[in-house]
Amino acid sequence: MSFWSKNFTEGGLRDPKRKFRFRVDVQGLTESFMWWAKSAAKPSFTIANADHKFLNHTFYYPGTVTWNDVDIVVVDPIDPDMAASFTGIVEGGGYTPPAVPTDLATMTKASAASSLGLVTITQIAANGTDLEKWTLWNAWVAGVKYGDLAYGEDALTEITVTLKYDWAKLDVVGDGSIAASKDGNTFFPGPSAAG
Repeated sequence: MSFWSKNFTEGGLRDPKRKFRFRVDVQGLTESFMWWAKSAAKPSFTIANADHKFLNHTFYYPGTVTWNDVDIVVVDPIDPDMAASFTGIVEGGGYTPPAVPTDLATMTKASAASSLGLVTITQIAANGTDLEKWTLWNAWVAGVKYGDLAYGEDALTEITVTLKYDWAKLDVVGDGSIAASKDGNTFFPGPSAAG
């Protein structure tokens, strides 16, 4: 029964998912649980299409799937220093500003992804248990905005980190624990995975 059509005092009802109940974990940080995360976009994708014209008709066929960037906004605490941490992750991925003409090292996907480590975005229930967990595969830092400064504002400094990734794995709650498909790689579980 829908959560809005029955009295909660009668039992058996659960709150719908709430936007503020989430956590972000980044393995490449000193403290992987980012308690300073302010917002995080869930993974999303776009499916390209090809069309075929026949007389005055157009027929569409699905094409390639492209996963869209994920932006994570974090407050910049002093300890740990997020500006320094994400700069270190990018440098660990192979980027260093050139000091001399013989500095020829460049970034690789392997070094950029391993420097960032595993990234998960988890939506949680009111009691703190996981509802859904997104794992970004081969994620790497594609951009960092260190925030703006202004004398007329007293807000906390924020950093926006943009992540690119190959695809995302979705794990959803079944009977109170994270459910997975037979091979352990749940993508979009069908109705049977929910119960």
